[in-house]
Amino acid sequence: MARESESGLPIKPVYGPADQEGWDPAEKLGEPGAYPFTRGVYPSMYTGRPWTMRQYAGFGTAVESNARYKELIAHGTMGLSVAFDLPTQMGHDSDAAIAHGEVGKVGVAIDSIDDMRVLFGGIPLDKVSTSMTINAPAALLLLLYQLVGEEQGVPADKLTGTIQNDVLKEYIARGTYIFPPKPSLRLIADIFKYCKAEIPKWNTISISGYHMAEAGASPAQEIAFTLADGIEYVRTAVAAGMDVDDFAPRLSFFFVARTTILEEVAKFRAARRIWARVMREEFGAKNPKSLMLRFHTQTAGVQLTAQQPEVNLVRVAVQGLAAVLGGTQSLHTNSFDEAIALPTDKSARLALRTQQVLAYETDVTATVDPFAGSYVVEKMTDDVEAAALALMERVEDLGGAVNAIERGFQKNEIERSAYRIAQETDSGERVVVGVNRYTLDTEEPYEPLRVDPAIEAQQAERLAKLRAERDQAAVDAALAQLKKAAEGTDNVLYPMKDALKARATVGEVCNALREVWGTYVPTDAF
Repeated sequence: MARESESGLPIKPVYGPADQEGWDPAEKLGEPGAYPFTRGVYPSMYTGRPWTMRQYAGFGTAVESNARYKELIAHGTMGLSVAFDLPTQMGHDSDAAIAHGEVGKVGVAIDSIDDMRVLFGGIPLDKVSTSMTINAPAALLLLLYQLVGEEQGVPADKLTGTIQNDVLKEYIARGTYIFPPKPSLRLIADIFKYCKAEIPKWNTISISGYHMAEAGASPAQEIAFTLADGIEYVRTAVAAGMDVDDFAPRLSFFFVARTTILEEVAKFRAARRIWARVMREEFGAKNPKSLMLRFHTQTAGVQLTAQQPEVNLVRVAVQGLAAVLGGTQSLHTNSFDEAIALPTDKSARLALRTQQVLAYETDVTATVDPFAGSYVVEKMTDDVEAAALALMERVEDLGGAVNAIERGFQKNEIERSAYRIAQETDSGERVVVGVNRYTLDTEEPYEPLRVDPAIEAQQAERLAKLRAERDQAAVDAALAQLKKAAEGTDNVLYPMKDALKARATVGEVCNALREVWGTYVPTDAF
């Protein structure tokens, strides 16, 4: 009996040569590391070295998160990935009324350079690559990182890492936006220009489909809406006067890896092919690096269950394998207890060990693109590509990603997909082990990691001390210069850096921009 993929596309019981009739391997595949990059962005892929093993971590105070980072590095993590708490993500200080109850809960609280200095204390920033999951206030956290690097004596051109900086998906799926789309895009263009001049090895944006997938997007929707956002960012930078080859090589992407291995591999291959064609044909990119869709992957948190949480170890291993077979450049594997609470030290270590087993105990790194030529994977790649292109065309018909967002198109499509998945799960048609099949009468007790609620008061005390010690006149002058730049056309990152160096807080800097740019109010559904 035939099945459907996560994208609602048919999966046949048997595939063969007839499914590739009229299929040109040279056009569709090429060689690894060559256009259209279906088989991977580098010629040797993992046969030379494995993907970057990142572990997303951050909770409570900067002191606690710093200790976790040092432990992860000691256990073999090759790159840090910072989680920030909701107040930081929304541009509010820990002592703001709106931050009450959320300080340090889903990530680390960063209010000023004082906190950033503690977060990376004893970690040489010229030796690690750091990814920061931050969007609306991404410029601030990047500048704080640069300032800490300068204090360590690390030149900005030695800093490597990524800021997520993808605000368009916030309007679609996640909700941690601050400013309206147009000034948000202007800020992103300023970041592109600043990094080209000041931090040339930094990846300036990680265009994210992960959060759309967590909200219920199918694989085809995930890559369609992510690539449409990427096109909008490129158009914005080009319109701001930048040459596409000056910034496109530093673009990166962020996708989910689900348990459905075959379609996930097909999704990654299709995404690379579409992006290479768009960058060459629409934007005229000439640098081969501008055509490469380089991406980070995180295993699917939405597929983890609070019931029988140890089963999540199996899910994460399968999801991680899908990402590796799909050619990811870096990977975060979720901890098995993340459906319950923040991961414990032990569960975070087990998640890292999962990647190490894939890299060093299997043979998936022995050859490039193991699924190349597979009847089923190549047909699924074509099917996912066609479905994604159809959705991208609908976005274009609405005037591009921003106009489609303002019409609520992407959000509505994702909600339809999420509703379909919920119906299938509730009916038992979609099996979720431990939830609607193979359940237990009683669950074994599990003690999760708990964040100390006293953190909020501690952060408030630190902020009071900071405001009492700093040169308030210097802060006020720097914030005034920032507002002046925001009102005009000057790059806002330079006065923003001056304000942060003077110990202005994240909330104060964001409030200065709110005064000029306003805040975003979502529209009704499409």
